[in-house]
Amino acid sequence: MLRHFLVILVLAASLSSAAVAQAQAPAVSTHSGVFNGQPVTYQARVEAWRVSPGEGEPSGQIITTSYVRTDVPSGPRPVIFLFNGGPGASTTPLHFGAFGPKRRLGEGAEQRMVDNPDSPLDAADLVFIDPVGTGYSRPISEGQGQAFWTPDGDALSVKAVIADWLKTHGREASPRYVLGQSYGTTRAALIAHHGADLKLDGVLLFALVARPPGFEMPYVTTLPSFAASAWSHGRIPREGRTAQEVYDAAVEFARTDYVRALIAGASLPENEKRTVAQAMSALIGLPTELILEKNLRLSRADFYLNLLKDQGLRTGQLDTRATRPLDAPAQRPPYDDPGLSYTPPRPPGAVTGQLPASAAGLSAVESYFKEHLGFATSETYEALNLEVNAAWTWGQGEDEANQRLAEAMAANPKLRVFWAAGLFDLSTPAYAGRYMLDQAGVPAERLTAALFASGHSVFVDPEGLTRLSAAVRTFVAP
Repeated sequence: MLRHFLVILVLAASLSSAAVAQAQAPAVSTHSGVFNGQPVTYQARVEAWRVSPGEGEPSGQIITTSYVRTDVPSGPRPVIFLFNGGPGASTTPLHFGAFGPKRRLGEGAEQRMVDNPDSPLDAADLVFIDPVGTGYSRPISEGQGQAFWTPDGDALSVKAVIADWLKTHGREASPRYVLGQSYGTTRAALIAHHGADLKLDGVLLFALVARPPGFEMPYVTTLPSFAASAWSHGRIPREGRTAQEVYDAAVEFARTDYVRALIAGASLPENEKRTVAQAMSALIGLPTELILEKNLRLSRADFYLNLLKDQGLRTGQLDTRATRPLDAPAQRPPYDDPGLSYTPPRPPGAVTGQLPASAAGLSAVESYFKEHLGFATSETYEALNLEVNAAWTWGQGEDEANQRLAEAMAANPKLRVFWAAGLFDLSTPAYAGRYMLDQAGVPAERLTAALFASGHSVFVDPEGLTRLSAAVRTFVAP
C-alpha cells in the first residue's frame, strides 16, 4: 500500500533508480525577482553531494538546488532546508508548487514556469533536497540504494548533506531550519533526533504523519476532518460557519461525547449510542443508520466512499474537495486518489514572468534545470519514484519520529516547531497531527500551529500560499 505521498501536478511516468558514475559539476547562475513585494538578487546553485546512509564510504549522490540572496549580508540570514515525502517523492511540490522562485502551472504539454511572488527568498535562503532515488539523486552503483531506503538511512544521508552544505558555503553560524512535508515530516523529526551537531533553530512540519494508537483515538482524531470535508461539499448546514468553526466544533465533540461513547464500547446503552450517532450525522453528513452499522467507528474509506454516494461520487483522501465517479476505472495507487493533483480554480489575472517554452521532449521541470539553471545531466528528473516506495523498509522509525522530535527539543532549548495542516486532508488528518505532537511532549509554548481550509498540500490555494509564506517568514525571523 502506498503511504503518505505528497505530490501535486506530478509527472506520471514509469520511473527507475539508475545509478550514477560520477558527480556532476555544480551549476551556478544569477537571477533576480520580486518576492513579498521586495526586489531580490539571488544566486542559484545545483550541486551534487556524495553521501552514506550511515557509517562507511559514500554510496549515494544527492542533488540540492539552493537559492541564496546576494544583495544583503548572508551571515545572519536563515537557511531553510526543504524536502517532500513519499517515500519516493522528489521535492517538486515544495520547490515548484510553494516556495521556489518559480512555480509550475498547467498540465501536460501546457506546463510552464512562472514567477512566484510568494517565495520566502526575501527573508531566508532556500535549499531544496532530493533524497537518493528522487529528482536527479541516485545510488552511486547498482544495488546500493536499499541502504538509503529506511527511515534512519534516509535521515542520516540528508542530515549529512545539510552539514556539508553549511560548511562548504560558510554558513555554520547562520540560523538553520529543516522543512518537511508528509513523509518529509518523519524525515525532519529524525534529522532533529540524529543531528544534535546541526544545532537546528527550528523544524517545520507540513501535513504531519501521525498514527494515533488504540481502540478510540484513530477514530476520534479523524472525525474533525470528516466534519470540515462535509462542510466543503455542503452536506451539513453551514449556517454562516466557516470550515475552521465546524472543525473546532467537531474537535470539542470528539474529545467529549464521542470518545466517552467509544470507551464505553458494548456497555453503552442503545439509546445513548443512537444519540451519539445522530450527533455525528449532523456533524459529518453521513446517515445515522450507516454510523450505527459501523458501531460509531468510521474508517476513512467509510467516509470518502459514502459522503457523496447518492451522486455516484467519492471524495479524495489527499484533498477531499476533489471527486471522481465511484465506477471510474481502477488505477494504481496513488493515482486512484482524485485528491492527488487537485488544484482549486485560480482567480482571474495575468500570469507574469513566464519562462520560454520547454525544449522538445523535456518536462517543464527538466527544462528549468537544464535551460534556466544550466545543470548539465543526461539523467531524467524523477518527480515520483514508486520503486523507492515499494522498496522502503519501514521498521519503527516512522511511529517513533514524533517522540524523537520531542526528545530533541528537550536537549536543545532553542529548537522550535512550526506545524501546518489542511482541514480537508484525510491522509494526514489535522487533529491527529496535533494530538500526536501533544502526546509526544512537544512544548506548547515552542509550537506554532497554522490550519488551512485546504488539503494535504496546504499551499495549492493562492490565498493559502500567501498566508503560509507569511507565517514561515515570521517563524524564521531573527
